[in-house]
Amino acid sequence: MAIREIRKIGDEVLTKKCKEVKTITPRTLELIDDMFDTMYEEMGVGLAAPQVGILKRIVTIDVGEGPILLINPEIIETSGEQTGDEGCLSVPGKAGEVTRPFYAKVRAYDEEMQPFEIEGEGLLARAFCHEIDHLEGQLYVDKVEGELHDVFYGEEE
Repeated sequence: MAIREIRKIGDEVLTKKCKEVKTITPRTLELIDDMFDTMYEEMGVGLAAPQVGILKRIVTIDVGEGPILLINPEIIETSGEQTGDEGCLSVPGKAGEVTRPFYAKVRAYDEEMQPFEIEGEGLLARAFCHEIDHLEGQLYVDKVEGELHDVFYGEEE
């Protein structure tokens, strides 16, 4: 397990569409472990494989309810609307207001390539949409209403 370097806005890999995962290999399992480690180390709620330089359709999420792994995820249903501040580990120190669905249902595969569906509301629905956008080469900054603003975490004033 290792902490991987998070690619930042401007890195070409973040603009590329990711490839579907066909089979789970030991390297894929290592990537998944590293993604969770990196996401927790950076105190993020989600991480997509392109953010660590890998163009595979893999997402890790934890909004405080436990870890979620999504392989080849697709949003199959949404409803409602929520507007709120959104940030991204690939756009450090910034946030912006984004409108997303309030509810989202996702179809994906687990680490054994077994299909499943998962539903989320609020922050979880936002995380599903945000991370799956990464797999399409899209960053939230393209959806920001208004301007990005600075955000500070921890001990800073």
